Amino acid sequence: MKILRRKILRKVQHEIPWLEHIISDEKLAGDLNPSGPALEINVREESVCLLCRGSRMLCGKTRCPAIVRLYSFLKVRNMVESERIFGSSPPAIFVGRIGYPYVYAGPLIPPVLGDTSVFDTPERWVGKTVDEIINFRTGLIRGKFRVNVKKPFSNEQFLSRTLEIALSREPVDTEAIFKRKPSGRFLFDDEVQPMGPSAPLLKIDVEGAKIDHRIEKAYGDSDLKAEEAILNLYFDGVPVSRIQRAFSIGAFGIKRQRRIVPTRWSITAVDSAISRRLIEDEVKDKPEISEYRVYSFDYLGNRFVILLTPSKWRYEWIEAWYPGTLWNLQSDRVAMGSDWEGYHGRTTYASLGGCYYAVRLAAAEFLAREGRQAGVIAMREIHPSFITPLGVWINRECVREAFKRKYESFNTLEEALSYIGTKFSIPIEEWIKASTLLKNELFQEKITKYLG
Repeated sequence: MKILRRKILRKVQHEIPWLEHIISDEKLAGDLNPSGPALEINVREESVCLLCRGSRMLCGKTRCPAIVRLYSFLKVRNMVESERIFGSSPPAIFVGRIGYPYVYAGPLIPPVLGDTSVFDTPERWVGKTVDEIINFRTGLIRGKFRVNVKKPFSNEQFLSRTLEIALSREPVDTEAIFKRKPSGRFLFDDEVQPMGPSAPLLKIDVEGAKIDHRIEKAYGDSDLKAEEAILNLYFDGVPVSRIQRAFSIGAFGIKRQRRIVPTRWSITAVDSAISRRLIEDEVKDKPEISEYRVYSFDYLGNRFVILLTPSKWRYEWIEAWYPGTLWNLQSDRVAMGSDWEGYHGRTTYASLGGCYYAVRLAAAEFLAREGRQAGVIAMREIHPSFITPLGVWINRECVREAFKRKYESFNTLEEALSYIGTKFSIPIEEWIKASTLLKNELFQEKITKYLG
């Protein structure tokens, strides 16, 4: 097993170069092993949008996503009328992945001054409407510059200012001059938060950045490995989103090994590293819970239900997408997918991507606080009223919210599943079919049955 883990470590370092400088733990490397079943999404070339034009809701959604985005675009377009913008970055930055290792990076700046911190703090978004969240994000204008992730300071003029923004604990007044007016294209993605128009930078000035001393300390320690920096900051109370931002811009790691990391990859890397450490150090040695617990939370057309079972640590994430939703646009049937890990963790990257690790972090945090361990089966039912992708944060924050609420307890799995069946629209039998851990719990005999 030790030899296998070493092989996986070397493979991850070779195949995912942006992780090479932070991965030294063999178990953590197993999380991010890219070899394994990948989620394939097939979409027909034909689109109902041309037939519908936002009036007949042919996609099955309650509101037209294109119209919602259009309204946001019109608001932003009226505020950005020149090649110059002056506003308070939340603070926020973005690093793209196209063309890796030569990518576009840069700050996100709204055309407004003041306390804009909520624009880039997903920990504060639960309870906001979809329009509020979209307006937060599409109002952020992305200034971008080309940079080699392996030699970031070859473009020091822009990187040093962007780094200053990323390390700040409060909004930073920022002036940007672009080579041309920002484009009208928005980014909506299931991994990262939405963003507004972008334009290449010509000049950038930053005023009065107030650096978070905890992140500054990690940045200044050129002998501290990136993974340890991430964990130290987390246990020191730095929000996950702020750690992800600083990690993305290359603020952590041994000096000669520091790299810029595309934003979508930094989100997964941070969620994975923190959750794995919590599971190994704060969960696995704790006593098991003594009953079946069910937690739930509904938000923006998403229903989250988390089942805790009285067992050693194990974890499964299951998603069910209704017809007309992001990953199931053309089908007339519900699409379900799942992935899982046992007590000893994973040896491949989760097929469901970043949301798997975001939810695992929320579950590991909760069990660590409780001082208990359990099996965790987290489920999400996505309805057409969830009209547009908002990023993996919604999974992490909604599961965190579910764990804050009162739970229902049961003596048997059958009772717990019967209750879960009342929370979902999809029959419980379909969830069982999609689940590895539920089938294992229901149908696999345990050796204790034969012990006196």
